[in-house]
Amino acid sequence: MSDWIALVIAFVYVSLILALGEGLRGLKLGVEFTRKFVHIGVGMVAFLLVALFQNWQFAIIPPLVFIVVNFISYRRQIFSGMETGQKGQLGTVYFPISFAILIPILWQFPAILVTSLMPMTWGDAFAAIIGKRFGAHKYSAVGQIKSIEGSLAMLVFSFVAVTLTFLIFYAPLTTSLIVGIVVALVTTMVEAFSPWGLDNLTVPIASAILLMLLGIYF
Repeated sequence: MSDWIALVIAFVYVSLILALGEGLRGLKLGVEFTRKFVHIGVGMVAFLLVALFQNWQFAIIPPLVFIVVNFISYRRQIFSGMETGQKGQLGTVYFPISFAILIPILWQFPAILVTSLMPMTWGDAFAAIIGKRFGAHKYSAVGQIKSIEGSLAMLVFSFVAVTLTFLIFYAPLTTSLIVGIVVALVTTMVEAFSPWGLDNLTVPIASAILLMLLGIYF
């Protein structure tokens, strides 16, 4: 497939996710739900990028564009479905930045590239949703109030997402399970100690570094 066609598909996909997020906001499902719906939907574009693009120079264009788009949205509250409305919360900007950093580095290793984004895509999303709804047991980390329930959700959903992603890339089951639990444990700790929305940057990068240190290249 031409990289130009892939580029159009990627932008159409992300635009649909943003439109759906705005539509869900209109259904009064709650800000956290709509934000994390968009968060998961956009994070899953990683699979599209490695499947459709031939060259990383094209694949990096959508994340770079959405760094700008998300920053403008943050300042002007354009896409309310993905914004908290809180000043200083630039998580929606940090996520595409981490994506743009990892694409040229890991383009030859699509499994690592996609997997490194899954703890942030799924783990963090459900940590926020479950923590906000059921987070009765609080703890403080680097000046932030977290919940044990949210951190457990981060651990479980990161483990499931990483394991399934490795299986999708034809890794052996045992390898997938081991990598899943190791990455989930580390990224849960990284998320807990990342202030000001920086987990959207630190978690994917920490995942990528850990996967490379584990020596799993495929």
